[in-house]
Amino acid sequence: MLFIRFYRIVLAFTLITCTLFLDSASANEKTIAFAQDTMANDFRKAQVFEVRDAIAKHQELKFTYSNARGQTSLLIRQIEKFIAAKVNILIVGTNDADAVVPVITKAHKQDIPVIILDRGINGTEYTTFINSDNIAIGTMGARYIAKRLNGKGVVLLFEGLQKADVTQLRSKGFLDAISQHKEIQVLKRTGNYLRKDAIHAMEKLIAAGIHIDAIFSESDSMLSGVRSALHRHGIDPKKIIMIGCDYTSEAQEAIRKGSQTGSILFPLGGLQTAQTALKILRGEKVPKHISIPVKLVTQKNIDEIAPIF
Repeated sequence: MLFIRFYRIVLAFTLITCTLFLDSASANEKTIAFAQDTMANDFRKAQVFEVRDAIAKHQELKFTYSNARGQTSLLIRQIEKFIAAKVNILIVGTNDADAVVPVITKAHKQDIPVIILDRGINGTEYTTFINSDNIAIGTMGARYIAKRLNGKGVVLLFEGLQKADVTQLRSKGFLDAISQHKEIQVLKRTGNYLRKDAIHAMEKLIAAGIHIDAIFSESDSMLSGVRSALHRHGIDPKKIIMIGCDYTSEAQEAIRKGSQTGSILFPLGGLQTAQTALKILRGEKVPKHISIPVKLVTQKNIDEIAPIF
């Protein structure tokens, strides 16, 4: 009996010690959460994985993410869950510059550092915003196309998500620059940064018999969809000047073949985001805005620049 009592006391003490150890380990572990708009978009998925891979090198850190599948209401609910879980860093990739402002403000006011990646918001209650100059991207695309067309022709502007600031800024940069050429006509279509949506929109244009001399696509994914539609109808993509954005491996291959004219390098920003998160966790101050340079890639410099994925 005495031995049994002693065994029970030792077992109880062991359980308490283990519990305290686990609580301590859990308390020391820092969680970085990424609330992403959608993983159906190759670029957005690659962003998440770039952050994940950078964080994986630090054993004291835990990485988790959510996929809102393009639904703003779901994205907001997922951010709410991360707030309730009291994550140590919150990264947000949104599809709506306005709708997410209240929930991001809530996280910020609860002292959760918030990193806004790629697409901005119409608010200031966050820790830092990491992106590239999207007006410059639009301007760069417009100037290149206008030069290749000698200031004359019909240009198709393929826009992304209408409520995303990335779309609005790229379109502004493009339209402001192209408007200086009065003999260039601009058509606009929306592809939501998705291949399938771009295919659908391009099919309609082809069916309507609309002639196009050049295309500025706000993502390489949409331009991939455009090429698919052109091939299906026996139209050679090489006959159309086509500039995309992001500079993916698929775009690199298309540029080499001549079926895509060029792409504007738009870095994922995942590595910079992970580095910034680490600085915040170390108690270091970070800038309110971090800008990553962009660059036009054509056959002339394709071997000098690595694709983003």
